[in-house]
Amino acid sequence: MPRVVALILFVAALGFASCPAKARAQSSTQPSTQPASQVSVQFAANSATQSGSASAPPAASPSSRRGVTPSTSVTFSPFSRVALSGGISPLGIGVSATTNINRHFNLRGTGNVFNYTVRNISTEGFNVTAELNLATAGASVDYYPFHNGFRLSPGVQFYNQNHAKVLFLAPPGTGFTLNNTTFFSASGANAVQGNGKFGLGNGSPAFTATTGWGNTIPPSGRHWTFPVEIGVAFIQDPTVSLTLSGYVCNAQGLQCQNVATDSTAQADLAQQVKKYQSDVNPLKTYPIVSFGVAYNFRIRGNPTAY
Repeated sequence: MPRVVALILFVAALGFASCPAKARAQSSTQPSTQPASQVSVQFAANSATQSGSASAPPAASPSSRRGVTPSTSVTFSPFSRVALSGGISPLGIGVSATTNINRHFNLRGTGNVFNYTVRNISTEGFNVTAELNLATAGASVDYYPFHNGFRLSPGVQFYNQNHAKVLFLAPPGTGFTLNNTTFFSASGANAVQGNGKFGLGNGSPAFTATTGWGNTIPPSGRHWTFPVEIGVAFIQDPTVSLTLSGYVCNAQGLQCQNVATDSTAQADLAQQVKKYQSDVNPLKTYPIVSFGVAYNFRIRGNPTAY
């Protein structure tokens, strides 16, 4: 009898141990109770989400919709843009026109003009009227070695009419000085008067060498720029000429001599001109310092981003 009881308990234990495994097997093989339509909808949604995240392109930017690829720099076809600029410098009021050759080079034409007259200047006993006339034209190549605003610009000034004219009068009966020597102007219509001329380059071409900052046709594609330039023009030696007419007298207004033939007056005049010449000789290296504003625009072709 005990053996039978033990056998029954052993069989019962085996059956109890096998129940969880059967339950798990039945749950894994039992068909899902979720409706087929819901499964299809969920599968389609998952597929659409995965497909969209893998292949949908990013939204086009406003610049892309306009046909211009967003970029920090663009390259232009040769001679496809023009920049017009204006500025001031010791050469006067300047204007220029620039066109692009490639990413490193621009070609620029320049012109400058300025006229100014001043009257009733008193110096060395003379009443002086001076007229300054500046007029130049030239061309240069702008080289941008570093793809930024810095440039080197060799060029030529092929037109140069920079000069000054001076009219002066020694009032009748008054004294004036030439080379530290005092003379006295005759009275009436015989009072001493003269003409002077100061030439800067005398119409001869001149080589120019400048550097600066500001590409008037920048690779960024923007329209407005503010170029700065500094350099020199290697002009011919400046010239000074001075002539006198009238009569010079002693302090009492007597013993008057024609100033054009008086040896003392002519010798002192020559020395005075020599001093003036020495004063202006440094201007054979004529300074160029300019500041301006420029606007560029397209005349043909389309830019390419890089």
